[in-house]
Amino acid sequence: MKGIMKHHLFYPLVVLGVLLLFNFIYSPDFFSLEMRNGQLYGSLIDILNFGAPLILVSIGMTLVIATKGIDLSVGSIVAISGAMACLTISQGTDQNAFSLVLTAIGTALLLSIVLGVWNGFLVTGAGIQPIIATLILMVAGRGIAQLITDGQIITVVSSNYQFLGSGSLFSLPFSIFVVLIVLLVATLLTRKTALGLFIESVGNNPEASRLSGIKSSMVIFVVYIFCGLCAGIAGLLLSSNVASADGNNAGLWYELDAILAVVIGGTSLNGGRFFLMGTIIGALIIQTLTTTIYMTGVSPEITLVVKACVVLAVCLIQSESFRKSFVKRKTTRASVDKEVMPYL
Repeated sequence: MKGIMKHHLFYPLVVLGVLLLFNFIYSPDFFSLEMRNGQLYGSLIDILNFGAPLILVSIGMTLVIATKGIDLSVGSIVAISGAMACLTISQGTDQNAFSLVLTAIGTALLLSIVLGVWNGFLVTGAGIQPIIATLILMVAGRGIAQLITDGQIITVVSSNYQFLGSGSLFSLPFSIFVVLIVLLVATLLTRKTALGLFIESVGNNPEASRLSGIKSSMVIFVVYIFCGLCAGIAGLLLSSNVASADGNNAGLWYELDAILAVVIGGTSLNGGRFFLMGTIIGALIIQTLTTTIYMTGVSPEITLVVKACVVLAVCLIQSESFRKSFVKRKTTRASVDKEVMPYL
């Protein structure tokens, strides 16, 4: 049992289980699934579907954090990607044209890669600290997204594009399969090749990695590009799901949710090791928590406060030093009570 409790996925899975149990008690229909027009519907499906963009962003963020970096610009890249795709489609004469949709998707992803290159250049080429380098794009990115959309919400009428975020395959939302593909690619690249070892080595000690023959700057550069690409795909899912692009609000706070998902999943902010599956569970915890808050009717004004309190509790439960301190204090208090009792 101690071996199971020491596994890095144990506490995240316990927290996710507690959240699901609470939802089941509060709403017995929470686990019910319904088939409509060949697609499954239900709260669990909604969590996976609406959580897909956050999971994608979190996967990219995991690899960045593993190199002891951070990317605060992912939310802005989400907004820019969606804005570029919707702008391209809205300017076409036939918005359903397959070639136009492919062009829009390709343009948005290419722009996301360019933004990842920009972050990678600032961190590795210009030597700017990751938090500052990505903060620049975080601030400027919102402006870029609004320039693309001209400050308006761009709506599109394209069933081919909407299929990305709201279509279904094998009765499940298509976005789930997009997440699985990205997760599979990331897992194969980092666990079946030397890339994962390089990332962890660079996160532990970039200078030692460089002296041992690893091109640390190239590894970090590639990781930021991948993170930008993941955010770009997330932007496509988000905008296609609502058939519109909002440069001001799309992807808002995604960077913070992604960092929380990575931390909850067991990846250290000090770099050196990462757990992709832990990140997936962390993102699902955040999405389940968001769904729970909305379902229980918590006032929107205190939603973020409730979310922050629950995330704090999750992090404290995961903290080994906190658990040891808590157990030690409880044991000390019990022994004191035992010594005092005979004199009462």
